[in-house]
Amino acid sequence: MKKMQIVSLVIVALAFLIGIYAYPLLPEKVASHWGFDGEADGYMGRDFGAFFVPVLSLAMLVLFTVLPSLDPLRKNYESFRAEYDIFIVAMLGFFLYIHLLTLRYNLGYQFNLVQFLAPAFAALFFYVGMLVGKAKQNWFVGIRTPWTLSNEVVWTKTHKLAGSMFKAAGVVALLGLVFPAIGLIASVAVLLAAAVASVVYSYVEFQKQKKKK
Repeated sequence: MKKMQIVSLVIVALAFLIGIYAYPLLPEKVASHWGFDGEADGYMGRDFGAFFVPVLSLAMLVLFTVLPSLDPLRKNYESFRAEYDIFIVAMLGFFLYIHLLTLRYNLGYQFNLVQFLAPAFAALFFYVGMLVGKAKQNWFVGIRTPWTLSNEVVWTKTHKLAGSMFKAAGVVALLGLVFPAIGLIASVAVLLAAAVASVVYSYVEFQKQKKKK
C-alpha cells in the first residue's frame, strides 16, 4: 500500500472517530448549511450530522482509487500519479476540516463558518490548479471536451490555461478571510469563468490545430 493511500485511510478513520465522539454531544437537529453571511439556514438530523462527511469521504476515497483502473487511458496517470494521490489526500483533508468546523459549530461554538472555510477553499482550488496543469489525457481528471480528448496539444494548452485560472480562484478565495461572502462569491465566479473559458478555448485551439494540419 502506498504512503498516500495510508494517509487517506487515516484521514477517513479520523473522520469516523470524531463523529462517534461528537455524536452523543450533538443536539437532535444540527446545522448543515450556511448562507453567504455565515448564518446557518439548513438543518439535518444528528445521525446525518455526525456521519455524513465520514461516509462521503469513504465513498470518495473508493471512487478516486478505482477510477484510474477504469480509464481506457490509464497509462497516462503514471505521469501525474503523485499529484493525483496528493489530490485525494487534499480532498479528504478538506472534508475532514469541514467536518470539524460543522461539529464545533453545533457544539455551541459560534463563529463565521464561511470565513473559516476561506483558507481551505484557497488551498484546495490552488492545488487543483496544480493537478490540472500536470494531468495528461484521460477520461476522469481535467477538462474533458471532445477537442481536448481528440488532440494532445489542445489538451496541454487548455489545461495550462485552466490550471492558471484554478490557482487564481485559490488566491481570490483568500479574500474570504477578511470579506467572507465576497471571497466565496468571487472565487466561485473565477471557477465558473475557468470552466467556460476552458471549453471555448479548447474548441478554438482545436480548430487552429486542424488548420495547421
